[in-house]
Amino acid sequence: MRKTFVVAMREYQAAVRTKTFIITLVLMPVMMGGGVGMQILLHDKVDTKDKHIAVVDLTGQLYESLSSAATERNEKGIFVEEEGVKKQVQPRYLVEQTTPTSDDRDELLLDLSEQVRNEEIFGFVIIEPDAIVNSDPNPMRQAMSYYSNSPTYDEVLRWIDDPINEAIQIRRMKTANLDAEVVTKATQKHRMANLGLVEKDEAGIITKAQQTNELANIIVPLGMMMLMFMTIMIGAQPLVHSVLEEKMQRISEVLLGSVPPFQLMMGKLLGMVGVSMTIGTIYLAGSAVAIYYAGYGEMFPSHIVVWFLVFQALAVLMFGSLFIAVGSAVSDLKEAQNVMTPMTLVMVAPMFVWINIVKEPTSTFAVVLSLIPPVTPMLMTIRQAVPPGVPNWQPLLGVVLMLITTFICVFIAGRIFRIGILMQGKAPSFREAMSWIAHG
Repeated sequence: MRKTFVVAMREYQAAVRTKTFIITLVLMPVMMGGGVGMQILLHDKVDTKDKHIAVVDLTGQLYESLSSAATERNEKGIFVEEEGVKKQVQPRYLVEQTTPTSDDRDELLLDLSEQVRNEEIFGFVIIEPDAIVNSDPNPMRQAMSYYSNSPTYDEVLRWIDDPINEAIQIRRMKTANLDAEVVTKATQKHRMANLGLVEKDEAGIITKAQQTNELANIIVPLGMMMLMFMTIMIGAQPLVHSVLEEKMQRISEVLLGSVPPFQLMMGKLLGMVGVSMTIGTIYLAGSAVAIYYAGYGEMFPSHIVVWFLVFQALAVLMFGSLFIAVGSAVSDLKEAQNVMTPMTLVMVAPMFVWINIVKEPTSTFAVVLSLIPPVTPMLMTIRQAVPPGVPNWQPLLGVVLMLITTFICVFIAGRIFRIGILMQGKAPSFREAMSWIAHG
């Protein structure tokens, strides 16, 4: 065992004492949060060029309401005040009424479309004659239509919908001899509070239910899953390249002269487990400090930190052993990449179902799936991070199943490593690999 720990310490120090390790520590949070950070930094970096919108109001009653709403928005709604100075952060919407010159609707639509293509206007709106009455029994019929050449820019569409519908509702209420203000108050909706459960502490005092932080219930499990995925990738995947490089350069032949194959493999595994645990601990500690400093300490899932590190270590052992087996069995990087593809798909599988797990963490689907060893580390961590959590027997069972699976993977990898590390040339076939596993 002493030789195993010597190899482990050598692998660990070789990884953490490099500039690459420091760069990785810095770049990983940038990669994980860079998209969100850039969105925050660039939230007011928009094109403020005026957007001209042609309106064909075939009712003859709604254009004025839309024009008034646009004027109010352009005067008050598109500016922010920074150090006493108003700064425009959104474009002005300049609505212009267009009157059809003929009854040919297709010609009208074509003419307005050509104006959009020539950038004379940004888009145009058609309000049908019966938009206020709308007696057509077909619910799929559109009483209003918005045309543009920028389908991804939907701010105009979302803004223009409200003032037109408000004007339509007011006119409908007047037709029905209803007071618009009274109807508005009578139909005003209340927002439903989203609370947890009432609890009783050890002293027998009943505590009030707390407001549920819906954003935290999404971000926290997502962050834990991504952190575990990144640490597994950093801890396990380099083992393929390490073993393959030593094999191709005949370094492994020298090493095996003083260290038995299984001890060499375990040393490499334990070294990379240490690297992944170091990364995970640094990021968890850094996240805790940042969250508590920002005043959101209740969002940090301190109750699952130990479970997170346990599952992370087992995941690196499991996937790392398989990657070591791949590196020892193949002869070049191209062959290794072909074999690694299905393993990588297994690693990313939790990302396909994580949102379903977050929504219903106690469902039968979530429980069963989180007890399947290859995906247990990420999915069990996600379930633990979402209220109400999980019973202790489930993560304990998950650890037991992971230990069994990890033991099997390490055993299989050890069999393949003993033979494959010294073989050169063509990679073994599936049948040959099974023979190595069976006979050692």
